Amino acid sequence: RPRLDLAASMGVTTATPSQAIRIATMGDIDQNVAKFSLSDRQVPIRVRLGEGARRNLATIQNLPVPTASGGSVPLSTVAEITLGSGPVSIQRYNQSRRVFVGADLAPGVVKSTMMDAIYKLPVMKKLPAGVSNAPFGQDRWQADMASSFGQALAAGVLLVFSVLVLLYHRFVAPLVNMGSLFLAPLGGLIALLIAGQVISLPVYIGILMLFGIVAKNSILLIDFAIEEMSKGADKFTAVVEAGHKRAQPIVMTTVAMVAGMVPTAVSLGGDGAWRAPMGTVVIGGLVLSTLLTLLIVPAGFSLADGVEKRLGPALRRMFLTYQPEHGAQARYPTDATAGPEALAAE
Repeated sequence: RPRLDLAASMGVTTATPSQAIRIATMGDIDQNVAKFSLSDRQVPIRVRLGEGARRNLATIQNLPVPTASGGSVPLSTVAEITLGSGPVSIQRYNQSRRVFVGADLAPGVVKSTMMDAIYKLPVMKKLPAGVSNAPFGQDRWQADMASSFGQALAAGVLLVFSVLVLLYHRFVAPLVNMGSLFLAPLGGLIALLIAGQVISLPVYIGILMLFGIVAKNSILLIDFAIEEMSKGADKFTAVVEAGHKRAQPIVMTTVAMVAGMVPTAVSLGGDGAWRAPMGTVVIGGLVLSTLLTLLIVPAGFSLADGVEKRLGPALRRMFLTYQPEHGAQARYPTDATAGPEALAAE
């Protein structure tokens, strides 16, 4: 530790003791040392204290340090020499110094539980100015993965909704399909809670699979009901018939998928244990979503169809009616198939 005031009075800068210690213990840099010339290369000659002298504090304390007047003083005069420890290198992240603290998890403790306990520490709640706990490495990768997963899932749902609107030529029925997707992760998360497993990458994969299967089951029901209504059947009969005719393929798909995920869910060791949460979330989500899909989706479609029939004409008149500049009200013909003659007559 340099004695700054005393060193300044003697004309010794802080870099001078550092250079003296470095040359004595490690040798000077290759650019400043003499070279031994060989036929094909030059070998730098590095001179430094012997290993025994480098371990002796008295030798270090008596190292000569040059002063501004041209003389020299012992190192112990301008600095305090003690044994201690410190970093051997400075690591940076985003142009800021970083410090890593490593620890092993105790048996039976998961990382999420450990991180919750760390964040509850008083020192973590009130970090000093200039100190942050930014995610790095695996933590940052998991945060980016969760964000990307949400974006991909939202884009997929919007794409499916757009396709259903184009196929059905209706707006409310696809909304019922999309609403049924919220049934997918509910059963899976309940199964994870019962099994005592944590949310990880396989869980995200399982939820993605659940969204596809639940959407397919809902589409089967609503598509059949719309087809029956287009043939002249009333809404109640069409919904009941859809549940009766489509229940068998829905249940068969669920049973087959659950049976296929049982080996994954019961894996207890090795690499299979890492994928076990995926099997658990898929099984729980399929069982609960299948039961709720056969009950909620037909009821939701029946209500949505009634709302659409009540609000549809009013919305059609609102969007097909415009107000010209001179105050007279003009409307497009209500019949979308009407030609120019009908438009003129209107």
